[in-house]
Amino acid sequence: MSRIGRLPITVPPGVVVTIKQDEVTVHGAKGELKRRFNPGLSVALENDKLVVSRASDSREHRSLHGLTRSLLANMVEGVSKGFEKGLEIVGVGYRAEKSGDKLVMRVGFSHPVEVAPALGVSFSVEGNNRITISGIDKEAVGEMAARIRAMRPPDAYKGKGIRYAGETIKLKPGKTGKAVGGKAA
Repeated sequence: MSRIGRLPITVPPGVVVTIKQDEVTVHGAKGELKRRFNPGLSVALENDKLVVSRASDSREHRSLHGLTRSLLANMVEGVSKGFEKGLEIVGVGYRAEKSGDKLVMRVGFSHPVEVAPALGVSFSVEGNNRITISGIDKEAVGEMAARIRAMRPPDAYKGKGIRYAGETIKLKPGKTGKAVGGKAA
């Protein structure tokens, strides 16, 4: 039995869970999420707890048991609390600003880069070098953060670029002197 899959998910007050065959809808204060799951797994609501069980011990059902439970737990947490991911911009002249709902970044290119938020995701900028991405869908928030970071990942020598908040970059040492075996003066 899956250790993660067999754990029940506590549904907080104010969150409504609707189960129709293999589709689960979770509605809370921050919004609504809907997801379809494998028909071999069943989701049941018992005493304000969601329980995921599988039909058989086949390889496919075993592998999806813990995943289904984790996805449901993220849906419940998303509609009640929401998710946030922080990014830091490091570098001389690198900055970000919010223009409407879009994010405008200057990160070393000859032009400013505009990023439109995905559905259900919003941006906020603190100062000019900290970006916070928030939303109710953990998958969408993480995907948006990864896309922004991929525009200018941290440089291995100077450390400048876009990094996750709290991420440490191990810097490589640069050249330390003249090449060995050069001409003597």
